[in-house]
Amino acid sequence: MTMDITQPAEKIMPSISTNKLRIGRHRGLITAIVTLALLVAFILKVSATPLGYYDISQLVSGGTTLAIAAMGQTLVILSGGFDLSAAAVISLVNVSLASFPMGSITSPALLFAIGIGIGVAVGAVNGFFIAFLRLQPIVVTLATMFILQGITLLVMDNPGGYIDGSLYEFMASDLIPNTLPMSGALILLCLVLWYWLKRTPYGIALYAAGGDPESARSAGVSVAWVRFLTYVLAGGMYGVAGVTISAQTGAGDPLVGNPMLLQMFAAVVVGGTLLGGGRGGLTGSAIGAFVLILMVNILLILNVSAYYSTIAESSILLIAVLIGAIHGKSVLANNLSRFTTRLGAWREGVLPSQRNFTSQRLSLPGEVSRVPAAAIGWREWIQRNRASIRLALPAFVCFLIVLVATEAILGNAVLNGRYYNTLLVLSCFLAILALGQGSVILTGGLDLSIPWTIALAGIVVSKMAAGSNAELIYAIPFVLLMGAFIGLLNGSGIVILGLSPIVMTLAMNGMLQGVSLLYSGGTPDGFAAPLLRTFMTQRFLGVTPVVIFLILFVIFAVLLLTRTPFGRRIYAIGNSVRAAELSGIGVKRTVVMVYMLSGVCAALVGILLSGLSGQASLGMGDEYLLPSIAAVVVGGTLITGGRGNYIGMLGGVLLLTALQTLLAGTTFPMSTRQIVFGLVILGAVIALRERR
Repeated sequence: MTMDITQPAEKIMPSISTNKLRIGRHRGLITAIVTLALLVAFILKVSATPLGYYDISQLVSGGTTLAIAAMGQTLVILSGGFDLSAAAVISLVNVSLASFPMGSITSPALLFAIGIGIGVAVGAVNGFFIAFLRLQPIVVTLATMFILQGITLLVMDNPGGYIDGSLYEFMASDLIPNTLPMSGALILLCLVLWYWLKRTPYGIALYAAGGDPESARSAGVSVAWVRFLTYVLAGGMYGVAGVTISAQTGAGDPLVGNPMLLQMFAAVVVGGTLLGGGRGGLTGSAIGAFVLILMVNILLILNVSAYYSTIAESSILLIAVLIGAIHGKSVLANNLSRFTTRLGAWREGVLPSQRNFTSQRLSLPGEVSRVPAAAIGWREWIQRNRASIRLALPAFVCFLIVLVATEAILGNAVLNGRYYNTLLVLSCFLAILALGQGSVILTGGLDLSIPWTIALAGIVVSKMAAGSNAELIYAIPFVLLMGAFIGLLNGSGIVILGLSPIVMTLAMNGMLQGVSLLYSGGTPDGFAAPLLRTFMTQRFLGVTPVVIFLILFVIFAVLLLTRTPFGRRIYAIGNSVRAAELSGIGVKRTVVMVYMLSGVCAALVGILLSGLSGQASLGMGDEYLLPSIAAVVVGGTLITGGRGNYIGMLGGVLLLTALQTLLAGTTFPMSTRQIVFGLVILGAVIALRERR
């Protein structure tokens, strides 16, 4: 086809502009397809034998679960949300199917129906809280993730069970002999349904609600119902993914879905879907899933350790997000433009003008009065700090209720000094994390890298100390600096590269997991120094030394957030980033420092945990992610930032720790704790949510 150069320029240019617009709109999908083709070409080149139909069908079968799960996650992201419960749904479906008596269900269609039903039910719960109660998707799905994990462990606490072989035979068969495997047909079916769905009024409303919900509402779109249906549909796709992975394993595993959460987000982003909603599609996510699968296969072909897999997946996620962020309006593009301008001015010997800001004293939520308490009466002090007291009081009231329940159920608690000493020792970990995570939440962010920051810190300090007190002199400062450096990377990725806090910290958590595995060789060695063990376990006059440290830390945390310019900047940023910038606050510098504080707090917890247990272990920080968020939210801190105080967070810490102690003293299984924590955080978010 040739272009008629005799046509007027005004007729030619619109077609060129339209083509550029179409290419730009599908840039992510095109990039994913090209990447997949390059990876396939590389595998064909390094493979000793040509790939046959069996090899291709096995590859497709291995990527089906991730592809379908990523499609479900894409629906949620297109609507402007996040779903952190997706992997937990897959695990729940798997153990549920494996828990049926052998031979009771032999129909693949019925197994798919059960899996889809479970996923739809979970999606309906998520959708109700997010769409109709207007709660933050991150908090809701994080809470339901831990609730589902607890339910999964109640159904099956160890790998086992049996899934009828008819499901495997069905998924391993060919829809078209030697041409189309059944797993590939399942992916194609999902894509066909998607292309039909996106042309319906719901599909059009989905993109509208994700791109600009306020404009969509003005145009008559029922955004709430669109979001609710989106979570229901996504849950159904997670259910399908749970059935497909059950066909592959043939048994149940309560942890089978956990590694897939990071992979899902990576596949979605690699496929060109824009985080934040409004642009992308399921086709790109399916291709992105197979890009990740091929990357893992290439690592195996090259004999690279499997410990690098999470690092590779996290790196792919970050690179894909950065590629998608390179456009004129992105934070990254703006920062690059500013840097180029300043560099040019520096080369010409012209210094950027320094603007003078008039600092205006702001009354910030959660800030206590600067007037000394001794200078005013106690009634006036209460009146001045009424807002702070109102936020902190519910957590302490509930804590007292739990104390009374503990005395009634277990006895010998309320008047027992040893009980309070143990309670404070167990509380110290969450109290430290509450300062870091709470500061991040006050700025409107979230730190999901805490679990493996804790684990890596514990592993490193145990290996460096190796049971020697003398080695602690440099081991502890090194680990704390390591935590600060992790926070520096998190904060820099968020403020300089413009990455979402969820994406950045989730990817960092995956990288730290890989680093921990590589550093420890999969088996952490070394032991905590005797001095550290004494600090955490021995009593002197009935008090463990760490309790004294906890009291000093609480005083430091309160003063940091209420009596320092750094604390006031945190509240200002949480209330309004724009207003903070106009007030002369260094927003980017403060946000980076907040994530550094969170990293230091997590590293400190890793050190103390290794001292309590005597050595470190892989995954030792996993159980502290939800409690670190729950303690902050239950303590009255608004999850969107700007409101809260550390005293309230401390009340949340004491409440959750006392509740954990009470549950540990009963016959309830440990998985119940996760369910209770999830319910507590949901209840707190509902009670403290902003009315609209």
